[in-house]
Amino acid sequence: MKSTQHKPTMITKSLPRLVIVGRPNVGKSTLFNRLVGRRVAVVQHNPGITRDRIYREAEWNGKRFELIDTGGILFQDEDPLVEQIRLQANIALEEADVVIFLGDAVDGVTPADIELADALRPLKKPIMVAVNKSDNRDRDSWATDFYALGIGDVYPVSALHGRGVAEVLDAAVELMPETEPADENAEEKLRIAIVGRPNVGKSSLLNAFSGESRSIVSDIPGTTRDAIDTEIRYKNETITLVDTAGLRRPGRIQGTVEYYMALRARRAIDRAQVALVVVDGHEGLTDGDKRIAQAARDAGKACVFSINKWDLVEPPDGRPTKRSAPKKEFTKGLRDEFPSLAFAPLCFTSATSATGLEAALETCMEAVDNYNFRISTGALNRIVRDAVFERPYSTKGKALRIYYATQTSTAPPRFLLFCNDPRRVHFSYQRYLENRIRKEFPMEGTPIFINFRSSHPKDEDGPKRRPRK
Repeated sequence: MKSTQHKPTMITKSLPRLVIVGRPNVGKSTLFNRLVGRRVAVVQHNPGITRDRIYREAEWNGKRFELIDTGGILFQDEDPLVEQIRLQANIALEEADVVIFLGDAVDGVTPADIELADALRPLKKPIMVAVNKSDNRDRDSWATDFYALGIGDVYPVSALHGRGVAEVLDAAVELMPETEPADENAEEKLRIAIVGRPNVGKSSLLNAFSGESRSIVSDIPGTTRDAIDTEIRYKNETITLVDTAGLRRPGRIQGTVEYYMALRARRAIDRAQVALVVVDGHEGLTDGDKRIAQAARDAGKACVFSINKWDLVEPPDGRPTKRSAPKKEFTKGLRDEFPSLAFAPLCFTSATSATGLEAALETCMEAVDNYNFRISTGALNRIVRDAVFERPYSTKGKALRIYYATQTSTAPPRFLLFCNDPRRVHFSYQRYLENRIRKEFPMEGTPIFINFRSSHPKDEDGPKRRPRK
């Protein structure tokens, strides 16, 4: 990047932070979902499901705070992935104002609990011990064993059923510093969903955008399992980046974990205005890339392609970012293979060398501007009238007549054309009209949708049968 004036920077929130930690499979994500009030983190009976740290805002007794879920912490496992999970949890603990240590009433105090408690002791931050799976009063007595850890007051809870959760929150908010009231006039944030196949570099891109190890990066496909929200500041605008799990063909999803990973990724697309579709530039465009991009388009979202790992194709040389021959060739190939997303611009990025990042953000911002663009009714009718005049359309000897056109909504732009017979309009002519609109107003990055309606509603049900005499 040649300039740092508008370099994206990670936002440090002023809200107090409540962090949930514990060994694997004690129910941290279940408690997190309970406290947030919806299913955000993927939950499974298998240990080690959560890997990255997950942030969500929550409120209790009128006090807003940020809740952080972490992966299960183990100290004796030398697996590189476990080491990264431990690192993510340590970063969350450094940010914490209050810590909830979560134990398991059924298993009791384990050596892993003792080891984690010893690691928490030097933090000098308020620590609460919540003992999960205390589903009834008989199990409340099992929770008292956790007083032996000597790190904080013990609260029996059942994350699954909500038992005892209110008492934990009452105590937690009392320990938090005071916060500013919520700004009701705050600007709506631009939300970008980073989507793509497994192992194309989505998490690496998120880390490069934020400037820190926000998501765990590994060569193992499927490392990211939850949708990870990260806020950055760029050109005085707040942008939420959402890292998602890699999407594969539904028939290839093995087991329920990948099913819920894919479900979270698709929900992330629904919550976003623009999908940044990450493609491995070294591998080239695949059917999986097309399927994911098409899903974003069908969801009515703006789309931008990030051709990642471009440094493996064309090593950066520090010269101005002029379209080189390899970039032109890749762009032409994508347009030829994937005409239905010809409106989506391409950005060539490299997470490892941090190149193309600002261009990608700029392109996403422009795509969202086009996503919210509205054409005046007069200009739209002139475009449609000229298009029909230059290329008349008829079927079975009946000419199509378009009487009036209007834009019904934005985000994405939708147009309604009143005509004499909407049932006979072929999709190819619909595509022709779309291209004519784009010729006048490019609207790069956003899909547009055109619908036809009869100018005489009674004709839409088809010709009426003549009554018998």
